[in-house]
Amino acid sequence: PLNLPLLKGASIVGVWWGTFTQREPDVHRANTAALFVMVEDGRLAPRITRTVPLEDHRDAFDLLASRSATGKVVMTVGADA
Repeated sequence: PLNLPLLKGASIVGVWWGTFTQREPDVHRANTAALFVMVEDGRLAPRITRTVPLEDHRDAFDLLASRSATGKVVMTVGADA
């Protein structure tokens, strides 16, 4: 619930991602490079609920619409599907 930060005396801070990348392009590039290194090293891995061939796109959207996906739903195209 949104009232919890108020009850706990906390703040909610957001970032306009597009504006940040325009104003701080060097920092954005460094952050992105660091994320890719973490993925390559295995320190960071996206949670993938299911991989679905593109032709079964309705199944992918059903997972999202039913809110049963706990991670990413990845749609694949071609021979790797």
